[in-house]
Amino acid sequence: MRHGKKVMHLGRKTAHRRSMLANMACSLIEHKRINTTVTKAKALKQFIEPIITKSKSDTTHNRRLAFSALRDKNAVSELFRDIAAKVGDRPGGYTRVIRLGNRLGDNASMAMIELVDFNEVYNSEAKPKKKTRRRGGSKTKAEEATKEVVAEKEAPAKETTKAEDTSKQDKKENDNE
Repeated sequence: MRHGKKVMHLGRKTAHRRSMLANMACSLIEHKRINTTVTKAKALKQFIEPIITKSKSDTTHNRRLAFSALRDKNAVSELFRDIAAKVGDRPGGYTRVIRLGNRLGDNASMAMIELVDFNEVYNSEAKPKKKTRRRGGSKTKAEEATKEVVAEKEAPAKETTKAEDTSKQDKKENDNE
């Protein structure tokens, strides 16, 4: 049984596993999404989420901790510059694992791991709202019309000036002729 065993060993020794996760994390930071097996994606999620959390406060100590885990200066600078700015208000859950099916060669279950804030498809803020169309007219148009009628009834009657009154009378006289 695996009671208390939190590390996914991935069939590798410790040094090989750390190097592989560091390389995958650097690729994820650079490309914003990568394809890998489901187990490696879950292990990478556990590896990179604390590093992204540390990148939210840009201190020398946090940069050194990130560099000791990633071992790539360009990845660390991009993490603290670009990614930390986008995930600054997010309390956690910076990555998403999406299963893709099985690999053709060895039938391994594949997944795509991506940074949540860099996906425009799933981002609700970037998506414009679609107008629904119905057979008898859209519901939104009917709601807008009722809002306009209510607003007209509730609006106080506007006092007209003498100049406006004379211009209205002139228009009526021209229409009658």
